[in-house]
Amino acid sequence: MRLVVPLQGVAQGRGGLLLGSVIPCALFCFLQLYFKRRRSPSDPPPPSTSSSNQPGMTRHSSLSNLLSRGPLRISSLATSIAKPDDSPYYMGLDKASEDPYNRIANPDGVIQLGLSENRLCFDLIEKWTSENLRDWVMGREGGDLSISGIATYQPYDGTMKLKMAMAGFMSRVIGRDVSYEPSQMVLTAGVTPAIETLCFCLADHGNAFLVPTPYYPSFDRDMKWRTGVELIPVHCRSKDDFVLSISVLDQAFNQTRKRETKIRGILLSNPANPVGNLLSREMLEALLKFAEEKNIHIISDEIFAGSIYEEKEFVSIAEVVGSEDVDKNRVHIVYGLSKDLFLPGVRVGMIYSFNENVLAAARKLTRFSSVSAPTQRLLVSMLSDTRFIVEYIQTNKKRIQDMRDLFVAGLEELGIKCTDSRSSLYCWADMRNLIPTYGEKGELELWEKLLNVGKINLTPGSACHCIEPGWFRCCFTTLDKEDVHVVMERIRKVVGSRTSCG
Repeated sequence: MRLVVPLQGVAQGRGGLLLGSVIPCALFCFLQLYFKRRRSPSDPPPPSTSSSNQPGMTRHSSLSNLLSRGPLRISSLATSIAKPDDSPYYMGLDKASEDPYNRIANPDGVIQLGLSENRLCFDLIEKWTSENLRDWVMGREGGDLSISGIATYQPYDGTMKLKMAMAGFMSRVIGRDVSYEPSQMVLTAGVTPAIETLCFCLADHGNAFLVPTPYYPSFDRDMKWRTGVELIPVHCRSKDDFVLSISVLDQAFNQTRKRETKIRGILLSNPANPVGNLLSREMLEALLKFAEEKNIHIISDEIFAGSIYEEKEFVSIAEVVGSEDVDKNRVHIVYGLSKDLFLPGVRVGMIYSFNENVLAAARKLTRFSSVSAPTQRLLVSMLSDTRFIVEYIQTNKKRIQDMRDLFVAGLEELGIKCTDSRSSLYCWADMRNLIPTYGEKGELELWEKLLNVGKINLTPGSACHCIEPGWFRCCFTTLDKEDVHVVMERIRKVVGSRTSCG
């Protein structure tokens, strides 16, 4: 059968296939050349269909459109939050985390004294975990591993088992037969969402809370970022040992009301952060009467309740409410395990309230900050181990006191005095005679010099809204005893000429 090719009549026989293929190609090239020569030089070239050129035309027109639209917007809330931190508290934490001190691996790094983290009893936590890992995973009752207790949905506000374990732990921490009702608890993923949840429950956007100063720097984030509430500093002074008075509180309340700002409550830190002092029973009773008179709430942050030493008496507001004829509905307590039990990474906080409406709202809001099921199982096992908890509480208090005495003695040798507090993980140091000029500027100059030259991160009082410049919070529970001498030598080198004068 003869193969039929183009122009078969022209090219027959041998070579027909070759010529029949070449001739059409030659004709096509000739026609292309002919039309190209006839096209006017001024005519624009036709748009290319190649993939490399086509996006170029699209990009040119899209760029013009984008420039005319302006930058892509995000929310005003996200814009404000995304700004770099300008507080020395966060700047110092960042500096220390970028170049952390280690006696062996990095002896020239920054020593962290700005983070209230208790590492003194980490060995006890590590020992318990290694010895009880199987019980944690399998459950103390033994038997096969039940995946349904971990993988399935659990109550957002915490399991009843963990609430009961938390109630027992807090009773041991507080002592004096103070009991807690598990049904009045709402568990959250840390104390930060606990405080924020209470803000959502107690106040509207633009409302305010009164906060005695100096106060924990992160309250400005935890309470304000998403809720839109205001914090009104109630200034306490060194002449009163930074202890709150009702007259100062009343003055701040009246001044705020004149600005037509609604005050919804008082936020207390007891034991106080950063000073470390305690509120007496008499002061708590006076605060309850003040709250009733003004018809406002009280939030009591008691996260350092178990870090009391030297036989100091801590009085929880829960104890006062239980023994006084007061309106319990306005009292709310927050607590967590990041300080007294050194489990900051576990992220467990708690709201304890006497107000059923607040509890109902908080339970629903915990869908955004619930504690994971494996975490809850771990804590039920740990907090239910009575022997371990009793040993831990006793050992922890002893080690905090020993470290505090060692650290404060070192500061006193440098001529630096501290307030007479016997609680929490830090001391409130008076460095007013060391700042170059009296004022916030002088305080920050000393802070920067200690951070960048001495490589020690302290928290300046201005970050805590302290009205008197020259006070610093020093968190000593991040140290080993061998490191205290290094801290003092670094401070001496930075401000030696001034400390030698007393």
